[in-house]
Amino acid sequence: MKARSLVLIFAVILLVSAGLPGMAAADTSHIRIIRLSLVQGTVRFAGSFHNDSLTDPKAVWQTAPLNMPIREGYALATDAGRAEVEFENGAMAFLGDNTVLEFYDLSLHDGQRITRLVLRQGTAVFYEHSLTDYFSVTGGDFTVEAGARSRFRLNNFDDGSIVDVEAGQVTVLRNDNSTPLEKGQSFSVRASDPKYPVIARVEPNDDFDAWVSGRINSVITATNYTNQYTSTFNYSSGFSDLYTFGSWYSLAGYGYGWRPFGVGAGWCPFDAVYGNWYMDASIGWSFIGSAPWGWLPYHYGGWIFSPAYGWVWTPNGFNNFGGYGGRPIPYRPVTAVWVNTGSTFLGLVPAHPLDKNGKTPLNIAHGVYPAQGSAIAPPVALANGEKVSVIKHLPADALVAGNIVKTAAPLVVSRTLPASTFTTRQAGYVRQSSIMYDPVEHRFVNSNQAVAAANAAVAHAHSNVAKVNEATVEHANPPAATFTNAGRNSVPARPAMTPAPARVGGGYSGGSGGSGWGGERSSGSSIGSSVGSSTPASSAGSSHPSSSGGGGRPH
Repeated sequence: MKARSLVLIFAVILLVSAGLPGMAAADTSHIRIIRLSLVQGTVRFAGSFHNDSLTDPKAVWQTAPLNMPIREGYALATDAGRAEVEFENGAMAFLGDNTVLEFYDLSLHDGQRITRLVLRQGTAVFYEHSLTDYFSVTGGDFTVEAGARSRFRLNNFDDGSIVDVEAGQVTVLRNDNSTPLEKGQSFSVRASDPKYPVIARVEPNDDFDAWVSGRINSVITATNYTNQYTSTFNYSSGFSDLYTFGSWYSLAGYGYGWRPFGVGAGWCPFDAVYGNWYMDASIGWSFIGSAPWGWLPYHYGGWIFSPAYGWVWTPNGFNNFGGYGGRPIPYRPVTAVWVNTGSTFLGLVPAHPLDKNGKTPLNIAHGVYPAQGSAIAPPVALANGEKVSVIKHLPADALVAGNIVKTAAPLVVSRTLPASTFTTRQAGYVRQSSIMYDPVEHRFVNSNQAVAAANAAVAHAHSNVAKVNEATVEHANPPAATFTNAGRNSVPARPAMTPAPARVGGGYSGGSGGSGWGGERSSGSSIGSSVGSSTPASSAGSSHPSSSGGGGRPH
């Protein structure tokens, strides 16, 4: 009997142990790192802040270089310029002038990427391609949840917010209500009349929209071309730049490798000419490539030294969908191994695709590149028998940061939607749409009533509600913007911008309470559930007040 009991206990232990990986996979982590993929004009960032990046006097702002790694808790701001952020799954964010975007939540939940952003002020366009991840943006008076293959533009000004759906479908969350929108529809709320949001038609595109369309199309085209050399279904930001700025070469035993245009056989990938060092306490020392292609080769894959070409980057790790073990491929601060030599100098060795963690790097036969402040010196060959020790965690004082310097905080732009952008229209009615505003219940409903009757009821209840023509907000008839470091001049005060909890578990279908355009929600999903109920892991360095959030997928 005792023997039989022991066998049963052992069997139970095995079953529980077998379930542990799945249990661990359901945990939330905040280790995602994304990329600042384009900088035009002055762009700055804050690595941490409390509640509102624009009003926190303790927030430290610095110049934001191209290819800067962005983690959860960062804020990004433009002046008279534009910026582009590329996510590791193919989602993109485009910031217009005088815009502040906060990265409230960049996390993973059971393999699902969770992205929740806050548009603190200004104008931005968001492109989301995912079928499974969660992506939302909160701006002023509501939160917009992106559907699969969607694109939307969000304006957040002092006296109101408006979202225009330019492709796909989205869901607007406001006051515990959800409103589905499709391509060609806009949703606006005026701060002076918050009880009566307006659904109307999107106005024609402006130059900012045209610029965004061009950027998206060029990235998709170049990425598709590059994928023929990587044999991968797993998207990662930066693939498109390889097509534009370099060539691919066949490497025996390793598939294809890549080198940038215009470099010689003696080129060192980590030369100061091609980038700088940046220290983030949560990430460590990262090499920030200064060239447009300087993201992917410095944080993913490995390096092969070819007698014919010199150093060639190889995209190892991308040829299995979803990354290692079905999980996203991890970000590396630098695709190199730090070592101390017998002659006691600190140096790096470009990482080989077959390197083992903590072991002597295979490329050490080609020399060690000594680190000297913010620069990397030419390689030094090791003497026979010279000892080498691998450094797993580089000290914070080991290097000197490059061209990232402190700068003034972005100015608060007091910008309102001019009166000329409002025209008297029936609230909540869109031609060819079944979504209407019920003036009795004060909510949006799906209605099959006659269009004329619905329009009459809405017009009678709220005839003074106007449609926000967002396309002319900044371009056709721009207001005289006021720049101030004081608080906003909005009257009445705007609501606090706290993103809605991410919906996770069964895949995101794009709608709340109904069939979505991305497929049916599985029975195991938890609509309205959040990924964790407290402040994210301290390792993320986040300073925002609440919990988790959502993400996207490949082109």
